[in-house]
Formats: sequence, C-alpha cells, structure tokens
Amino acid sequence: MYYPQSWSRTLLRICIYILTVVVFGLFIDQLLFTLLIAFVVLVGFNYFHLYRLTKWLWQSRAMTPPQASGIWHHIYEGVYYLQRRNRTKRKNLGELIKRFREGSEALPDAIVVIDKQARIMWCNKNARIELGLKWPDDNGRRIDNLIRHPMFIEFLHEGDYQHPIEIPAPTNPNKIFEYRVMEYGEDQLLLIIRDVSRVSQLEEMRKDFVANVSHELKTPLTVINGYLEVLDTTTDDSSPIMKKALSEMGSQTKRMQTLIEDLLILSRIESSSDRIFENVVDMPKMLNQVELEANALNKNKQHKIVFQIDKELMIYGVETELRSACSNLVFNAIHYTPDAGKIKVEWKRVANVAEFSVTDNGDGIEDKHIRRLTERFYRVDKARSRKTGGSGLGLSIVKHVLHHHNTSLDVKSGVGNGSVFSFKIPEELITNEVDD
Repeated sequence: MYYPQSWSRTLLRICIYILTVVVFGLFIDQLLFTLLIAFVVLVGFNYFHLYRLTKWLWQSRAMTPPQASGIWHHIYEGVYYLQRRNRTKRKNLGELIKRFREGSEALPDAIVVIDKQARIMWCNKNARIELGLKWPDDNGRRIDNLIRHPMFIEFLHEGDYQHPIEIPAPTNPNKIFEYRVMEYGEDQLLLIIRDVSRVSQLEEMRKDFVANVSHELKTPLTVINGYLEVLDTTTDDSSPIMKKALSEMGSQTKRMQTLIEDLLILSRIESSSDRIFENVVDMPKMLNQVELEANALNKNKQHKIVFQIDKELMIYGVETELRSACSNLVFNAIHYTPDAGKIKVEWKRVANVAEFSVTDNGDGIEDKHIRRLTERFYRVDKARSRKTGGSGLGLSIVKHVLHHHNTSLDVKSGVGNGSVFSFKIPEELITNEVDD
C-alpha cells in the first residue's frame, strides 16, 4: 500500500541539513564556501536520482523501483503505485474489450464499429463473411469505399439513423440486408447488418398471395351476384323465406366484393412505386368530389356535414392514394356516427404544415382500441362493423397511404366525446403549383 510523504518531515530534514552546514561553516570560518559545497552536493544528489528514475522508466525492464531513502523513496513508490494501478486498469479494460468482442462474435448479425469519418475501427466475424471485409487489413478504411450501394452511401452521410434501410448484400445480390446505425461511445457509430432475405421473401409472397387471391375471387363473386340479382327479379311469387335468403346472399356477396376491392387497393398501395414529388394534387378539387360522394352516402343518416377547405392549398403526392385515405376517414365518420350527428371536415394550413381532419360527435373510442385501429381487420365493435358493411381495412389503407406521404394518422377520441381523425402533410410536400 502506498502512503503519501509527510512534507513536515521533509522540511525538518532540510532544516537539519542546512543548520548542520551553517554550524560546520562557522566552525571552520568558511560559511559561504561550505554553503556552496552543500548546495552542489544537494543538486548532484537530486540529479542522480532523476537519472535513476529516467533510466528505470525508459530503459530498465525491472518492475520494482530503485532503492532510495527520504523523499526519493516516496517518489519511486508513488510512480510504482501509479504504474500498478494503471496496469490493473488496462487489464480490466482489456478484459472488458475481450468480453465485448466475444459477445459481438456470438451475435447472428454483422457488426462494424466506425468513427464519424466512416473509417472502420473493428468488425466481427459475420461482417467479414457477409460484407467481404478483411481484418485487420481494412482497419482505418472508409466503409463507404467498400459498400458502394448509392442508398447506403446516402443513408450514411445524411446522418438520420432513426429508420433502417434494406438493400442487396454487397457479396450476394440475392440476399437483402437491413442496415441500422446507432451512436456508440465517443464519436463512434455502431453499424448493425441483419439478413432479412427470408422476411422480405415472405412479405413479397404475402403481397402476391393477397393480390392474386383477391383478383381470382373477384370474377366468381361478380358472376354469383349477377345471378342473384336475376333470381331476385324473376321470383316475385316465391316464398318469403326464399326472398329473404336471396336478399341476404346478395348483401353478403356485395360485402365480399367490397372486402376484395379494399384488399386490391391495399395491395396496390403497398407495392406502389409512384414518386410523391412527381405530381401535384389539387386537394380542394379532390375534396369537393369527396363531399359530393359523402352527401350521397349521408341520405339515410341525415348528418350535418360541413366541409371547410382552403382553396389555395396544394401538395405533392399520389392523388388516387390521398383520395382513398381522405374518403375512408369521411365515410367512416358517416357510418359510425349515430343518426343526425355532426361531422366537420377541414383542410387547412397550420403553421408550416397542411392538416386534414375529420371531427364527429359520435360515441367515441376507448383508449385501448386507438393504438390498434390501423391493424388489418381490427374492429372495435364487430357486430356493428358487420351491420355497417365495413371491411376492417379502411384505416389500414389510410396508414399505408400516409406512410407513403411521410406522415401518420393521429386519432384523438374519448367515450361519449366524439373523435378526431387527422394527419399533417410536411412542409416539403406543400406547393403553390397546379398541374395542367
């Protein structure tokens, strides 16, 4: 254990040394000469130990310090104590780094540690296999010189790492990798690469299955519905049971047709490659058409529907998708608001964004249901949804449309207080242009 030097004892020794020299100098009547000799001896003594200290630190391989007495003993011991402490810290740090690397090697994902200049600092075994990196040959090389996909380079240099990207693997185009970047340590980034080929294939299979099955079911349902309409008009003298059966079959067939149409719309939106900045959407004109359709749908419900539309507010986007989203929100309000209710539809500029909202004074929605409203086929009240003919896909369509337009659906509701469904179009999609 290291004990710090007592400076009072050191000062006492210096005082005794000087006093002895003074007494001896006075005794031989050579005080100045004696003090000079004493000073030279003191400086020589200290420089000798400085030489020993330097030689021990830079040349000697011995771990133990040179032997000395007095203050130099404590200096040697202090340096030795600091060396041991630093050596222990380095050992612990080495163990920590070793455990980190062992853990990283055990992960199923490829891990690459890079600095702010995108230079590789370390990578695990999977990174060397999947990305074709070579360690330690690639140490210090820029990762964007080794992974040259344009999407990856843009993603890396934009600095917005909230959402991962999916691009083909650099060593195998048949594989799809998900790249995710996280802040790590001081001025470092942790690049995590995961093979999502199987997930991507299953997602594509699901989309293709839904689209194909929906398309194949559309034709037979149309034929069945046509024959049911013919039977309904040619069986005036049939029994009430037969009429009821034909009516019920007709309504259920139409419900299935609506469901299939919604599935096809959702499939088209999911696989859409339309660029939102290529076309300007005349929202006021489109919403005027939605208003006409809403008034036609409202004949039996007798709601008071008010449209407040900013006539000058245009945006970039895909008109068919936005129309589907807006009409779904308006038609849902009509369907699920009790008769003679109040519905307000607004399209306006709020600060730097454009906001579309549908407000009703219906029964409202419990909090536990709100976060699941955009799930496919999720229904708050299944019996009521069947009665109104809902497919359970309307809000899922809205979610995918809004995601394509860089926004999301906001729902505010309370039981007995009505609901507000809204979304905000970001500033970069707002324009003053009008397509010819």
